[in-house]
Amino acid sequence: MKYSELEKKCKKAGCYWIKDGKKHPIWYSPITGKTFDLSHHKNQEVKTGTLNKIMKAAGIK
Repeated sequence: MKYSELEKKCKKAGCYWIKDGKKHPIWYSPITGKTFDLSHHKNQEVKTGTLNKIMKAAGIK
């Protein structure tokens, strides 16, 4: 899965962008109440471990 596809899933789950961090944009999930980092590299594939971590923090998985 690419970061652009992951961003669409996060938006569909109700997550939204808060601010740009030092290296990555910071997103917030109202489902879990947690913040998490995404990437600016929309066309890059997300590594499996990173994908699972983001999806868990976003409340998608």
